[in-house]
Amino acid sequence: MANIDDQQYIDRVINGDTSAFAVLADQYKVMVFSLALKMLKNREEAEEVTQDSFLKVYKSLAKYKGESKFSTWLYTITYNTCLDRIRKNKRAQPVVAIDDYTEQQITSLDNTLDGMEAKERKQMIQDCLNLLPAEDSFLLTLFYFEEQSIREIGKIMNINSNHVKIKLYRSRKKLTAVLKTHLETEMIEHYESE
Repeated sequence: MANIDDQQYIDRVINGDTSAFAVLADQYKVMVFSLALKMLKNREEAEEVTQDSFLKVYKSLAKYKGESKFSTWLYTITYNTCLDRIRKNKRAQPVVAIDDYTEQQITSLDNTLDGMEAKERKQMIQDCLNLLPAEDSFLLTLFYFEEQSIREIGKIMNINSNHVKIKLYRSRKKLTAVLKTHLETEMIEHYESE
C-alpha cells in the first residue's frame, strides 16, 4: 500500500541507489521529528530519535513489504524508538486527572475553542499537547494533525482499533483538562492586567 512515489524510491534504495533514500528522508523528516518531539518533549532527544528512526528504516528497508503505507511503517518505527528512549531514561510522565470532566464539559470547551481564531487555537492546542504524557500527545497528533485513521494508528501502536478509540477518548479528556486549566489561567491573567 505504499505510495507509488515512495515505492519507486524504496525500490531504488534496495537496488543500491543510496541517494534515493535522501528523498524519502527529506519528505518525512519534519513529520518524524514533530512526532518524536511530541513524545519526548526534548528537542535534542527528538533529533537523536529522528536520526535513529531513519537509520533503522534504512537498515530494514528490504524487509518493508508494502502491506501498509510507508508513512505508517515509518510512524511505527518512530513510535517504538521513542518508547525505547523513554524506557531508557525512565522519565516520569505528567499525570492529568480526567475523572472530573464530563462529555458535556468537553463539548462546551470545544465550542469555546471554535470561537478562537484558527491560528491561536492551533498554537494553544500544540502548547497543551506538550503538557500531556508522551503517548497521549503522540496519539492526538497522529489523529488530528497527521490525519491518520483509527486503523492506521492501531498498526502504528500495535493495538486493535477498539483500543485506539478508547485511548483516543481518554487522551481527549486529558487534553480537555489541560486546555481548561490553560484557558482559565489565560483569562485570569487577562483580567488581572486590565
